[in-house]
Amino acid sequence: MTISVFDLFSVGIGPSSSHTVGPMRAAGRFVRSLTKAGLLDRVARVRMELFGSLGATGHGHGSVPAVVLGLLGHQPETVDPSLAGTVLRDCRATHSLDLAGRRTIAFDPDLDVILHRRRQLPGHSNGMLFTALDSASIELTTREYYSIGGGFVLGEDAAGGPLGVPDATPVPYPFRSGDELLSLCADTGLAIWQIMLANEVVRRPIEQVRRELLDIWAVMQGCVENGCATDGVLPGGLRVRRRAAALRGTLDQEAAAGGTVDPLLAMEWITLWALAVNEENAAGGRIVTAPTNGAAGIIPAVLHYYTRFVPGADDDGVVRFLLTAAAIGLLIKLNASISGAEVGCPGEVGSACAMAAGGLAEVLGGTARQVENAAEIGIEHNLGLTCDPVGGLVQIPCIERNAVASVKAVTAARMSVRGDGAHHVSLDKAIRTLRETGKDMSVKYKETSRGGLALTVVEC
Repeated sequence: MTISVFDLFSVGIGPSSSHTVGPMRAAGRFVRSLTKAGLLDRVARVRMELFGSLGATGHGHGSVPAVVLGLLGHQPETVDPSLAGTVLRDCRATHSLDLAGRRTIAFDPDLDVILHRRRQLPGHSNGMLFTALDSASIELTTREYYSIGGGFVLGEDAAGGPLGVPDATPVPYPFRSGDELLSLCADTGLAIWQIMLANEVVRRPIEQVRRELLDIWAVMQGCVENGCATDGVLPGGLRVRRRAAALRGTLDQEAAAGGTVDPLLAMEWITLWALAVNEENAAGGRIVTAPTNGAAGIIPAVLHYYTRFVPGADDDGVVRFLLTAAAIGLLIKLNASISGAEVGCPGEVGSACAMAAGGLAEVLGGTARQVENAAEIGIEHNLGLTCDPVGGLVQIPCIERNAVASVKAVTAARMSVRGDGAHHVSLDKAIRTLRETGKDMSVKYKETSRGGLALTVVEC
């Protein structure tokens, strides 16, 4: 199985890759399966059931409007984020839905989208069942899907069959572990980003890879600008105040005034950039899943640090950064998980921190072993984090946690390039620990909002 850099970095909308982007894609896949089977014209109603973490926090994470948008034929990459606020209202007003824009069916989101708060399907904690019914309420077909983090969706027929079809595209430099990746670098003399690029050009021309990566970077920059330009209160009921705009104003005023330069000024900017992205995500704006929405602010913040504070930064460095980060994300996804519902916050913030640290170490001139060391530091010091969003919203502690992890990623990268790459804990061991720690963690700390801050903040 191979994973593309564009699987790990994809454009979507907030607030959650596993709860919003994944369900939207699953709903779209379900509609396409109806068309392919010749059933679309017989459908009179659809029923969607969300299980596990999706059922527990689906309202706060935007899962209900997401599946409706998917049924209407929208895709995360191109959908207008503002539609999420109107689609349920329109369905409630008309008691109908235009399935794939081709067939009007009876639909009530309050009855036809069922959230099972304490039930799970066997394949993954983020499970979904989609059922199509005819005019006599007879079941036409049922399909089962799993949103496994980062917007990835696996699916199977409820009656059985393969859970997912892996990408079997042959690549020149296959690797499934950090040790294998380092061996490839040593044997070929190639950097990690060059290994990843060589595998990527099997799928698309090198010019397209570069262009699309820079397009990803442009969306990240736009997200930061939007977040820095918008103030007010985030939706959802917690009345969390947006802070990025005010912080941006303060930093701009200080820069205009001149005077003594604060030696920690770069950290202030990193914090700003991460806050801006995650406030946009919490508001349902357009972001880059990197590798998830809940951790989407870390890589953009560290990339902004690179372009603003590292001498000689350019677009080629951005490409190298993203390819290196993707190689690390690939290893984590293959050998552990990037899903907070599966392994807690280390799968999201820990993964993004490791990816950002490795990417920055590369553009700071690090060797392959120093890059691997930076990524390992990024994971190691996020192990054991609970995923306990207050009110089921990707706001507390998620927004601030991205800012803290962004600074941590810069520290990890700078620490690694100051060393010789030798370290006691390998990236592979850190990833294995992430997987085992996630298995041991209680389900109430894995994106269900049934423990940790999700309870103590409400109690206070």
